[in-house]
Amino acid sequence: MTDAADQLPDDLASAHAMILAERAARREAEAVAARAQAVNSHSDALIARLRLEIEKLKRDIHGSRSERKARLLEQMELQLEELEADASQDELAAELAARSSTVRAFERKRPSRKPFPEHLPRERVVIAPPTSCPCCGSAKLAKLGEDIAETLEVIPRQWKVIQTVREKFSCRECEKIAQPPAPFHVTPRGFAGPNLLAMILFEKFGQHQPLNRQSERYAREGVDLSLSTLADQVGACAAVLKPLHGLIEAHVLTAERLHGDDTTVPILAKGKTDTGRIWTYVRDDRPFSGTSPPAALYYASRDRRQEHPERHLKTFTGILQADAYGGYNPLFKMDRDSGPLTQALCWSHSRRKFFVLADIATNAKRGKNATPISPVALEAVKRIDALFDIERDINRLAASERLARRQRDSRRLVEELEAWMRAERTKLSRSSPVAEPIDYMLKRWEGFTSFLGDGRICLTNNAAERALRGFALGRKSWLFAGSDRGADRAAFMATMIMTAKLNDVDPQAWLADVLARIADTPTTKLAELLPWNWTGPRPMMALAS
Repeated sequence: MTDAADQLPDDLASAHAMILAERAARREAEAVAARAQAVNSHSDALIARLRLEIEKLKRDIHGSRSERKARLLEQMELQLEELEADASQDELAAELAARSSTVRAFERKRPSRKPFPEHLPRERVVIAPPTSCPCCGSAKLAKLGEDIAETLEVIPRQWKVIQTVREKFSCRECEKIAQPPAPFHVTPRGFAGPNLLAMILFEKFGQHQPLNRQSERYAREGVDLSLSTLADQVGACAAVLKPLHGLIEAHVLTAERLHGDDTTVPILAKGKTDTGRIWTYVRDDRPFSGTSPPAALYYASRDRRQEHPERHLKTFTGILQADAYGGYNPLFKMDRDSGPLTQALCWSHSRRKFFVLADIATNAKRGKNATPISPVALEAVKRIDALFDIERDINRLAASERLARRQRDSRRLVEELEAWMRAERTKLSRSSPVAEPIDYMLKRWEGFTSFLGDGRICLTNNAAERALRGFALGRKSWLFAGSDRGADRAAFMATMIMTAKLNDVDPQAWLADVLARIADTPTTKLAELLPWNWTGPRPMMALAS
């Protein structure tokens, strides 16, 4: 074999040429590698995006069949976020590498971008045209048209101080002094405008940003608003908005049907935190083509005793869609003062218990540690899904039409499901995992089958579960409520914000307008400020289900 040193040129010019050739070859190789990396990153991002779209379509088509769909979609969106960033970074690296080589640059095929909203203001920047022809030098140029490239830009938040001047006048006849009244502020001798107050409230209770973090961010922007100052404004706003909250509460509790649920919220105690509760009751008749506006009502408590739902629903008469929590049981008794409520249990909740034992996809990921798939649980899921298929077909129909369809199609499936579960239960031991979800349903069969006799009843309690999703996310940001009153205030503001969202109203814009007008609005006209009667701007898109 010939030694590499023997192949080196003897003269300096040839050595320089060899070095330059090797450098060019290295740049070519680097460009090829960068392009290949960009192609791979683009492919990974494209696959992740398509998988996410497929899962979203499955959710839309199959509805509650896609168990764990919310968490799965969140994980997939986070993964897509990272892959898209990697693909863009690798694309730019490949472009830079291709500039000094003969390798063709790689350009990603991105999904078509939606046009910018028409309501955004446009700032026209015209690049100075040439004064003469770059080819022949002639100054006789005629405009043929123009190309416009739109770039989305943001203006940093601006703070300003509004000076409200109240001039004084003296009467020449009686020497009395006249002056216009002082402008309304939420707090006595207040300083914060309604837009600032709305932003503070929505950041804290809608975006889960505690006041200390808001104070730090405002300080970085050159405005010193202490934690105690912000807290003072929050308490005052809650007091001012109380009459409006009362109207929402009355609207919710006069519904024919309510969705009820609760979730844990840590509440600060002496040297520890107690596991408190946030309760929600949702009025939403839209799935039944109802005309009543939707609304959500929240309450807070330090424990989960049954006295709380009894107090919350003391005046309510109608249908309660909820899980099988025993604290609701007194509401269904005949000796209840205002009459017993109609119990309607959640089929999604019961299906979830079977699905855990029949989740093939999750078991496949566990490998050797996977538990055997229960054929009984798998069959139960299939039978329950058949009921959901019927419900999807009759969604948006009137209650009478839904009832007729259930009597015709669903009743037979329910009777067959009960007979099948009772037969299977006799074959199972007490320790069998699938025996628990079967017993859970059979012991409460009347509550599960109440939908067969009333077309107003939903098959699930998903409306209440969706309404509590914000608290599940918020717990990770603010960790705990500082007191019982703090938890009550969080429930109070959640009622306002979620009700606005359910009516496709921007909560922050609505709160700003309400805080500006509520002092001058007579009590008899307060209903005009409710989210479903509000006539302000509505930039918010309708919520996804």
